[in-house]
Amino acid sequence: MPMPPPRAPAHPLPQLLRLLALALFLLAPPAASAGSATGVGIAPIRIPDPVNGGQTDGYVFYPSAQPVRGTTAMGPYDVAATPDAPAIPGAKPLVVISHGNGGSDLGHHDLAAYLASHGFVVATLNHPGDYFRDTSGVGHIEVLAGRPIQVKSTISTLLADPRWKSLVDPRRIGVAGFSAGGYTALMVAGARPRFDRFIAFCERYPDDKDVCGHAAEFRAAAARQGMTLEQVFDGMQKQLGRYGDTADPRVRAAFVMAPLSLLFDGHGFDGVRIPVYLYYGANDRVLPPEANARHIAPLIRTLAAVKEVPHADHWVFLPPCSPALAREIPDLCRDPAGVDRAKVHAQVNADALAFFRKALGAGR
Repeated sequence: MPMPPPRAPAHPLPQLLRLLALALFLLAPPAASAGSATGVGIAPIRIPDPVNGGQTDGYVFYPSAQPVRGTTAMGPYDVAATPDAPAIPGAKPLVVISHGNGGSDLGHHDLAAYLASHGFVVATLNHPGDYFRDTSGVGHIEVLAGRPIQVKSTISTLLADPRWKSLVDPRRIGVAGFSAGGYTALMVAGARPRFDRFIAFCERYPDDKDVCGHAAEFRAAAARQGMTLEQVFDGMQKQLGRYGDTADPRVRAAFVMAPLSLLFDGHGFDGVRIPVYLYYGANDRVLPPEANARHIAPLIRTLAAVKEVPHADHWVFLPPCSPALAREIPDLCRDPAGVDRAKVHAQVNADALAFFRKALGAGR
C-alpha cells in the first residue's frame, strides 16, 4: 500500500486552513429574505462515513407551512429556519451542499434556506478530516477521494431514512459546492482528477503561496521516503477508487462556486453527462481563474452556464461578515471595490434556484 502522501501539495489552501476554519465558525450570516415562498424547517442528521467507518454530522433544510419568524441561533450562526418545524408533505427535489476546505455543515446555510423556502429539500454535511474542527486529512486520499463518497452517503441516508425518504424524489437530485466543495460536486458529477497536475501548476505559478508555498518542503519530505512527488501523486491516483466510484448516477445537476479545478485535464470531464453551472470571482487570488474555473469552462460539454463575479475574490461566496468579524479577519471579509457581497449572494441564490428548477423540476 503506498505511503501516505505529504499534505501541502495535494491541496491548494494549506496556509489558510486555520483562518478559514475560524471564519466559518464565527460567521454571522444575514437573515432570510422577506420574499421566501414558504417557511423552512431544519433538523440534524447523522450520516455514515464509508471513509473512516464512523459517522458525521449534517442538517436537512426543508419546506414547512410554519412561517419563519426571525432567525434561529445555532452556535455562532443565525439560521433562517425553524428547528423541527412540520414539513410540507410530498416528494421534492434534493440538493446536497459540500462545503469548502475547513468549512462546516452550516457554512452555506443561506443558500440552503433559500432553496428550501422554494420547494427543495437541502442536505449539508461536515466532511471528516476537512472541516473546521478537524483538518487532519487535508492532502490525503481520505479527503481527496473521500469527499464525494461522503456526499453519496448523504444521499443514501436521506433516501433510506423513514423521516426523509417520503420527502425526497430520488429522480431529482443535485449537488452544489464551493472551492474544495466545488471539486467534490464535480467529482460526484463524474469528473476525474489528475493529482500530478499540481506539479505543473507550481512550475507555472511558483510564487503562488496558497498552492505552492510548501512545494520544496514537501518534495524534500517525499525524498526522505525514497519517493519523488511524481511517485507520490501516482500512488494517490491509483487509490482514487479506494472507497468506490466517486461519481453518483443519481445526481442530475451540479452547481459549483469557485471550484478547485486545476486538477482536471482535457479528458477530466469525459464522464460528465449532467448539466453544470459554473460560478467564479474574476480576481480569485486563492484559485486563479485561468488555471481553475476558466480552464475547465471549455472542457465541460454539458456546461449550462458560466458566470463571473466582476472584481470578486475567492471569499465572496462565503456569507457576508459581521462588522466585528470584518475587523478581526479582514482577509476573508474584505471585498474589492465595487463588490457588494450581500448582492452577490442574492444573485447566486437566485441563479442556483433557477438552475435547479430547470434541471430537476421543482415545487415553487
